[in-house]
Amino acid sequence: MKKILLAALLASGLISVQGQSVFYSVIFDGPSESPPNASPGTGNGTVSYDPITHLLTLQASFSGLTGTTTASHIHAATAVAFTGNAGVATTTPTFAGFPLGVTSGTYNNILNLTLASSYNPSYVTAHGGTTTQAELDLTAAMAAGKAYWNIHSTTFGGGEIRGFLVAVPEPGTFALAGLGAIGMAVRVWKNRRARKA
Repeated sequence: MKKILLAALLASGLISVQGQSVFYSVIFDGPSESPPNASPGTGNGTVSYDPITHLLTLQASFSGLTGTTTASHIHAATAVAFTGNAGVATTTPTFAGFPLGVTSGTYNNILNLTLASSYNPSYVTAHGGTTTQAELDLTAAMAAGKAYWNIHSTTFGGGEIRGFLVAVPEPGTFALAGLGAIGMAVRVWKNRRARKA
């Protein structure tokens, strides 16, 4: 019975068999810039980091910028979580393939954090001179709320909209919590049934 239930849950996707990826959400806006600005631009994104494959997966959509895009990247690490400024950690002058010269768009890319081409060269130099240390420091900054992703424009050269990376539960976590609740309910039901017998 238990094996059948487990097989059914795996087949339905209620149980995640993914690795130990860490997931972040990003909400972009002008007031989150430092200093804040009144840009009507907004956006949202996700970042996931897989420590086994060393891949950083980036997805974003944005709209309403007052200028056209000139660059986008992740900055780290600020001195205090969720506030302040930091240097560019990832690809310069911008993420490869990021839509430039537009006021709205979408972006999807994967960075291999073992490659020097995924970083700002000065970030690697400042972090031990190796991509191994750069990866450790960048992912630690992300986990600590000290990394932000911003989008620069012709109107705001220092960044028109940005958002700090905020850790969120891996999607399968909710399914596993639900499975745990089902398991507890089944156990309570069995105990009650055994008492009545």
